[in-house]
Order: sequence, then C-alpha cells, then structure tokens
Amino acid sequence: MKKILAILLALCMMMAFAACGANTDETTEATTTAPTVDATFGLEDTLPPDASTLADEVEVMTYEEYAAAELEAAVVVEAYVQATQSWWEDKITVYAQDADGAYFIYEMACSEEDAAKLTAGTKIRVTGYKGEWAGEVEIMDATFEFVDGADTFVAEALDVTDLLGTDDLIKHQNKLVSFKGLTIKKIEYKNGEPGDDIYVTVAKGEDEYSFCVERYLTDPDTDVYKAVGELKEGDVVDITGFLYWYEGVNTHITAVAAAE
Repeated sequence: MKKILAILLALCMMMAFAACGANTDETTEATTTAPTVDATFGLEDTLPPDASTLADEVEVMTYEEYAAAELEAAVVVEAYVQATQSWWEDKITVYAQDADGAYFIYEMACSEEDAAKLTAGTKIRVTGYKGEWAGEVEIMDATFEFVDGADTFVAEALDVTDLLGTDDLIKHQNKLVSFKGLTIKKIEYKNGEPGDDIYVTVAKGEDEYSFCVERYLTDPDTDVYKAVGELKEGDVVDITGFLYWYEGVNTHITAVAAAE
C-alpha cells in the first residue's frame, strides 16, 4: 500500500511541474498515449499455420510416410472416400483408403454441396494435422480438394479375424475389414433406447471385444442398424466395418449377417 501511495505522489508532482512550466497565455492540450502492444507477439511459435496453406509447404505423402509421421505433424495425403458420417455445420467426417492404407479424417471442412459429391470411390487430396484420440489415429483440422480426372477405388473388406487379440490388428486401423464367426454377447443402445449408437459386445473364443454401430455413419433407418438391433445373445455372425479404435478395437459396423 505504501508503495502505491509513493507512486501516486510522484505522478502528482510530475503533473504539477508540467503545469508550472506551461505558457499561461496559451491553451495546452494534454494527451496520454499508452504504449502499443503487439497482441500476436510469440503466437507464431505456438499456433500451427492455417491448414489451407500447408498444401504449398508439404508434399503429398505415401501411406508409409503418413504412418511414420509424428503426431501433430502437418500431413497431406491423397486417398479415396469409402464412406462419410453425417454432414453438419460445414464439417464432415470421412473414412478414406487407398491400396496401401486407410485414414480417418475427423470433421473436415466441407460445404454441404461438396459433401454430396463425396461418394464412395471419389479421390480427394486432404491437408491437415496428424492426431490421436484414445488410440485412434486421425487427420484433424483438415481441408480438402477433389483430384480432377482421377480413377476411382472402392476397397474390399480385408478378413482380419485371425488378428483379433494380436498386436498386428492395429496395423490395419481404419481399413474396411471383416470378422467371421463372432458370438454376440451383448447389445446395448446408448442412452438406453433406439435412435443413438449401438454398443455391440462380441466374443471370439474366450476374449470379448467392443464394436459399435455409429449412428452418424449408419443411422437408425439403415438396414444394418435395424439388423444389429435384432441380434440376441448367442447369435454367431460375420461383421464388416471400418477398423476404428477406442482404447482398443472398436469397429464401426457397416454390415452384419448370420455366420456362414
């Protein structure tokens, strides 16, 4: 408190000296100018550049190069749309794949008009950052452009049944895959009733795994949503879906059928 009073007293004395030195025959306008501060000082070292500028800075990567990139690294890839979740507020989540690997592109910037063009097989160039959430490796803060004149590619499901429970399964993360002869252990609706995600517990031998019907991918009006909702404990089924990860395998189911 004493320190503050001392400072105020010094300021008052300075103002008094200034007033005494002024010409009393003239009107003097006193102005006080605060020092300017650069609000962006240092931010260039902490904020990533806008994803829309990365295409000029980063070359298109192969899947191998993308897989080897560090988390939070800028990435640019070209891949083929396999499916999309629901478009919402100028964003869309995309499952994409090429002959070498697959990508989960989370909430990519996209107009509603362009979202309608993201059909299976369409090739796009995606620019963003490599991220991870609960084990799921994804591309985030992404923008995209269509690759004009490109061929199309729709992946066939890769049978990874024998990889369940092994460290090799995650090497196929985000690909369209299939599992044969899984036993249904439990069917649960998120929030307790139809209309939201369906949590599907399956077993292979002694081990159990958590799969999911993601309503933004396969909504309640789709055949797969209805079919999964009718499954009972003990049913043996073949399942196809995208190999999503959530603290372990959490396949987003796109098809289910009685085991052959």
